[in-house]
Amino acid sequence: MKQIPVYLFNGFLECGKTKFIQETLQDERFGRKDKTLLLVCEEGELDYSPDLFAIDKYRVEILQEDTFNLQKLTQLDKEFKPDCVMLEYNGMWDNAKLFDNLPERWAVAQVMTFFDSNTFEIFNQNMRQQTFEKISIADLVVFNRFDFSKHDKMVFHKAVRTITRRCDILYESEKGEVYRDDIVDPLPYDINKDVIEIEDKDFAYFYRDICEETDKYNGKTVTFVGQVGISKKMPTDCILIGRHIMTCCEADIEYSPLVAVGKRLVEHMQWAKITAKISVEKHMVYKGDGPVLKIIEITKCDKPEDDFATFY
Repeated sequence: MKQIPVYLFNGFLECGKTKFIQETLQDERFGRKDKTLLLVCEEGELDYSPDLFAIDKYRVEILQEDTFNLQKLTQLDKEFKPDCVMLEYNGMWDNAKLFDNLPERWAVAQVMTFFDSNTFEIFNQNMRQQTFEKISIADLVVFNRFDFSKHDKMVFHKAVRTITRRCDILYESEKGEVYRDDIVDPLPYDINKDVIEIEDKDFAYFYRDICEETDKYNGKTVTFVGQVGISKKMPTDCILIGRHIMTCCEADIEYSPLVAVGKRLVEHMQWAKITAKISVEKHMVYKGDGPVLKIIEITKCDKPEDDFATFY
């Protein structure tokens, strides 16, 4: 089955999505001969001007919350048979609504999330869950209408990097000048030490980094405190050890463990301090390659003062 790439444009109303899509479709370099299906899930002050599109074959479909469903999208796929889909998603809809309703052969190829720099901090404070969802799946975050004389780039940078280090960040001024974020974030621990010591307050950063850049930890030795998880489905020499991490708010607290192998000297739900050598290899828990902790030492310990980790 031929997969159809979906280019997702995310963000709140009046954040610059429509302008970006319009300019993209006016560009002669954008697949002129491809059949492009443009799905519009919210209508702002700026309307599309299809007469200016540089593409030959396109269809613009406006969808409401009750018509954005698998049945409707499948119908559009069969009728138009697009080569690609450009989706201007509604800023108030959650990610589940999106991914639960995409036709089987549609695959999200790129996610671009847009924010108005003048209102971003207000949205991030008062609508944290929605902001988190938009950033968490982004390949690129664009801060439009950025005023370098007024806005503190570090504030915007940190807001994104506490959620993900995977995406690129761009700042675009009112004049159309675009600057790429080049701030390098040092890790809160020394990855080059003989034994990497992860303090309780830094576990969330460690867990995110080892999941995103697993290979750089291969062969390293690490020590940290975590809560043990054991399942009957796991081998007898295997445990999980990690912490509950709150990424955004209490509603999204989730147990985030790593696989550890060696003598099982602790019980399920116990807190323990582990020292282990990291090996990147296949394991049934990961359903593929992942960081496997080869236990050097593990001992029971008291529950830490904060039993879940955060990025704050």
